[in-house]
Amino acid sequence: MKRQTAIFFYLLGIYVVLQFAWWGYHLIELTESLKSEPTEISKRVVMVIGEGLVFFSILLFGLWKIRSSIKKELQLSQRLTNFLLSVTHELKTPLAANKLYLQTIQKRSLDEDKRKDLMEKAIQENIRLELMIDNILNASRLENNALKPHKEKIDVSELLNQLIDRFHKRHQIDLIQREIQQSINFEIDIFFFETIINNLIENAVKYAGPNPKILVYLRNENSNIVFGVKDEGSGIPKNERVDMFKKFYRIGNEETRSQKGSGLGLFIVAELVKIHKGKILYKENSPTGANFEITL
Repeated sequence: MKRQTAIFFYLLGIYVVLQFAWWGYHLIELTESLKSEPTEISKRVVMVIGEGLVFFSILLFGLWKIRSSIKKELQLSQRLTNFLLSVTHELKTPLAANKLYLQTIQKRSLDEDKRKDLMEKAIQENIRLELMIDNILNASRLENNALKPHKEKIDVSELLNQLIDRFHKRHQIDLIQREIQQSINFEIDIFFFETIINNLIENAVKYAGPNPKILVYLRNENSNIVFGVKDEGSGIPKNERVDMFKKFYRIGNEETRSQKGSGLGLFIVAELVKIHKGKILYKENSPTGANFEITL
């Protein structure tokens, strides 16, 4: 429907422009045919041309604005379609895995170690599902302006170390390096901070390649805190960086993309940073990869 609307808009725009030109031509021709003084004819011609140029300029501006709106709607519609395809897959995968784990435990006689292993895997899949649902709910709250920061002074260094330890325990692998300045006390919203860090780490894990090298850093700088996450993946192409914080946006096409995700992580991060009166920057990592740096 949206493509048909776009085609109709372009045809209508061309028709209006042609009709306006035709009308202007006949109006000038009619004016010149009047039996008036040459000076009067000249004044009328100038008046018609002036009014025509103003109207034509306004018309072109209106067409440009409408075209831009339609283009944005088409892009959002495509991103929403990609989001639905991705979320459908993301929801089915942990549900199917949990079903298989529980059926195995139910139907087979397993030793205690095997049962614990399957239960642990089921819990991890459930946590993954919970995190994705949280992201969807948070994105909705952000759009409705339902999230407000509640700041309290805490040891940010300790909190960040706890979040990294929690990630390592959940994934049972130590893949995150740290450059964390210790004993940094700062007023932050704990929920905002945890959500930002979790999404940045998950994003880095997805795009850092098969052997991810991830660095989380934190430092005090001119009464601000600066923190971020670096990876050594392929980074983000320059032509895609302008859209990377948009809702549902993901690099590439959903049908050919291999990384998991919903396209909400960076959108949530950027919006939470904005609400917290901070700023987020994308920097190229050295020798390769991405560096998302946040200042609060």
